[in-house]
Amino acid sequence: MKVAAEGCNLLLFITSYLLLISGLGVHSLSYDHSATTKCLAEPRRAQYGGGIIVNPGFDHNIEGWTAFGNGAIKEVMSNGGNRFIVAHNRTQPLDSFSQKVQLKKGMLYTFSAWLQVSEGSDTVSVMFKTKRNEMVRGGQVIAKHGCWTLLKGGIAANFSSPVEILFESKNSAEEIWADNISLQPFTKKQWRSLQDASIERVRKRRVRFQITHVNETALKGAKVITRPIKLNFPFGCGMNHYILTNEDYQSWFVSRFKFTTFTNEMKWYSTEKKQGEENYTIADAMLKFTQENGISVRGHNIFWDDPKYQPDWVRTLSPADLTKAAAKRMKSVLSRYKGELIAWDVMNENLHFHFYEDKFGENASAVAYATAYELDPEPKLFLNEFNTIEYSGDEASNPAKYIKKLKEILSFPGVSGMSAAIGLQGHFASGQPNLAYMRSGLDLLATTGLPIWLTEASVDPQPSQAEYLEEVLREAYSHPAVEGIIMFSGPAQAGFNATTLADETFKNTAAGDVVDKLIQEWGTGPNIATADSRGIVDISLHHGDYDVTVTHPLIHSPITLNLSVKKDFSLETIHVKMHA
Repeated sequence: MKVAAEGCNLLLFITSYLLLISGLGVHSLSYDHSATTKCLAEPRRAQYGGGIIVNPGFDHNIEGWTAFGNGAIKEVMSNGGNRFIVAHNRTQPLDSFSQKVQLKKGMLYTFSAWLQVSEGSDTVSVMFKTKRNEMVRGGQVIAKHGCWTLLKGGIAANFSSPVEILFESKNSAEEIWADNISLQPFTKKQWRSLQDASIERVRKRRVRFQITHVNETALKGAKVITRPIKLNFPFGCGMNHYILTNEDYQSWFVSRFKFTTFTNEMKWYSTEKKQGEENYTIADAMLKFTQENGISVRGHNIFWDDPKYQPDWVRTLSPADLTKAAAKRMKSVLSRYKGELIAWDVMNENLHFHFYEDKFGENASAVAYATAYELDPEPKLFLNEFNTIEYSGDEASNPAKYIKKLKEILSFPGVSGMSAAIGLQGHFASGQPNLAYMRSGLDLLATTGLPIWLTEASVDPQPSQAEYLEEVLREAYSHPAVEGIIMFSGPAQAGFNATTLADETFKNTAAGDVVDKLIQEWGTGPNIATADSRGIVDISLHHGDYDVTVTHPLIHSPITLNLSVKKDFSLETIHVKMHA
């Protein structure tokens, strides 16, 4: 019996591997953005039919699955007839069920599973155990008893090797229940194709022009030139005080970007270095420069929860004095820039650090948002955090924890009607970005219905920095829920030494070339198209406002018009009649 069981498992493993190398299944050219953070009475179907997972819905008992660690596993059937797997008699966090799959280097794997625990609630992670016994976390969810919650994550394979999929729950007294588990592979080529298709669908609209003579004769060879005046998707770059004295920096920035965040100049430690001595001179001058050049500014930040980034004098204040100082800070900075900014990072890095909660109590963040909304109700108010989409190993700020914190803030009195937004810093460390995890996180955060921005996007220096930066920016731009991107990068002369876009002579780095290419590709340059024999021109334009010029070799007077392309723009033919 033991030999037969091992043989069956081997056959199932070989079958899953053959599925992987033989075309990646029927779902390989689509991506399932569906996600939910609700806890459901019954789990939904396995995404992609389970992908390369064997027996994903446990229709064949627990074939293909083995016990990992010291616990035991069994199949259980619900009262409604649904079959699922249970890890019980657990004594260690990793005691669970597992299945081996073959990963291929360069592939992206999206993961999903429906999970439940036997009592209360606990964070459950999916882990990928490599042949070197390394544990790679692929995603997390806060699982509950009595209903099913979706864990969605993924892994970018930088090696070809078998891995073992298993689950972790720190509370080993609980059973882990799972159903409808899926692991779906995508090649990089497929992933890029999906990005391009999404960009075409969510960022652009097709516009048709029909160019005729006044007598209705089609004007073959007419040229339609579209020049963007203002694009609707904010793609910008961080800015620092060097902009005030460096004309080359000014020219470099203004020629590229219409959105920015001041990297340090509005922070409390910059505007009040000594208690009672406020100085907004630099921030004011930078804001004046941006306004003169039509650049919109995100406010960064009102408070920073990291203890080491408080003004030195703040750390020594008594609770009573800190209460007064914090209230003064909020009123000062918000009233000064009221009506001038498009957004504020109200509480920076609030999931990793708790300086103000420790001083004022657990509602300190929510109170800050309510106060900010009262003082300036117009800007979007962001919860700004790192490692929510960048790094699956950071348990403090994963999407489930982020959403939980956000809900706590939004349930607080005084925030009703507040324009809340999700701020994901997007600082990617060295190594291949885990785009599968990034996308799954964006899918989950999108369930809130709130706008999502990458607020400080960067990639650490490394040989493939430019390639990885392009991957990250494309992934964000192609996701339907992302509504803006600000990079924390810039020229070397301004001190940007992590993601440097231009050297000391303002010559583009490789990363700078990537950014300029994307700026052009995403619609900032003129688009020239030629009419066919019917006088028809079809152009796919990014959402925004355009100046349009129509010319023809035989007609001396061009036609000019304005065009606004929006999400709800429908393909109605724009008729242009030209006079000889």
